[in-house]
Amino acid sequence: MRDVAVLGVGMHPFGKLENKSIKDLCRHAVSEALKDAGIRWHEVQAIAAGSSRFSGGKGWGLNGNDVSEDMGSTGLPIYNLSAGGAAAGNAFNVGHLLVATGVHDMVLVVGGEKMPAGFIQTSGVEDETDLEFLRQRCIGLPGPAFWGLLAQRRMMDYGTTEEHYAAAVVKAHKLGVHNPYARFQKEFSQEQVLKSAMVNDPLRLFEICPVSDGAAAVILCSAERARRATASPVLVASSCAATNLFGDGLLRGVSTPLPADGRFMHSECDSAVRKAMELAGMGHQDIDLIELQDNTPYYELAWPEEWGFCAPGESDRMVLQGETMPTGRLPINPSGGLTCFGEASTAVGLVQACEITWQLRGQAGGRQVPNARVGLMQSTGLGGNGAAAILKR
Repeated sequence: MRDVAVLGVGMHPFGKLENKSIKDLCRHAVSEALKDAGIRWHEVQAIAAGSSRFSGGKGWGLNGNDVSEDMGSTGLPIYNLSAGGAAAGNAFNVGHLLVATGVHDMVLVVGGEKMPAGFIQTSGVEDETDLEFLRQRCIGLPGPAFWGLLAQRRMMDYGTTEEHYAAAVVKAHKLGVHNPYARFQKEFSQEQVLKSAMVNDPLRLFEICPVSDGAAAVILCSAERARRATASPVLVASSCAATNLFGDGLLRGVSTPLPADGRFMHSECDSAVRKAMELAGMGHQDIDLIELQDNTPYYELAWPEEWGFCAPGESDRMVLQGETMPTGRLPINPSGGLTCFGEASTAVGLVQACEITWQLRGQAGGRQVPNARVGLMQSTGLGGNGAAAILKR
């Protein structure tokens, strides 16, 4: 296996973009990534694309094929990946493997989405064998209600309050104002968050990420090739994917076995993150910043604890004391996260890869983590899919 580098990154600003197609969004992101990498389209040897049924890909999730046709059909191989919110992270993993194993020298990883309005309907068909369909139909539990149950459980276990959740949102928007790609570039006070409409107790409107349209792209190549372009390239220290474990306690259907240790966790994320750290040969103390998938502030508080970055319940204090800000002990989501971007499912992992690359290059402006050298990214998706990667400089 050879070392892999991030040669270029690009992104389209997020929003509800009624006048732009998914091809428009991806073309912009890909063009920016090519420009950043200093290469031409014909130099790309393969595409790994995050895809879904929501938009693009001829209705079949063939987003990579749409990108190829739009940019110019050159006969290159295309790998379309569907893993819900983890699709871009999974595509990044495949792109990394293609370069690391020497199959290709220059790979485009791309993800873009135009999300439908309203709560995401996870099941494409009314299939009584689909556990996600049954969860929503039989017990009326779409994403916000599911997150609300997790948030309630944390409050019971650790004494977390509504103020703790609101503080995480306030922190995110303080950073989002410095991110030109974020959908929401406005600060909110804790009072404004706590006065926003209750959606699923204890989570309020400003504490649940909306659906958005957006796209992001990354150019991966061999470290040897990258070093001809820059003396200090951003390297991929590790990349991996995982799925959930039976009995991790999360309600993925109409019922679930109770975990023996009493922990309720996204085991696919825990497995992916811990494996990424193992493959990189790194410990918690080596990570300078984390970009995690914060559909709700519950995740920003719970996941660093589950992954061993801090003690159970400690995140509440950390967010109140500013320790998760860029200048704090454990910077989390300096990009502003999904709280400020909204969710374009198949682009999430690549948005994180772009942000970490900018951070490691020192190009993040007002949200810059000082002296950032190593960044961890994590995403999760429908079906118990998880992805994680570590970038280093």
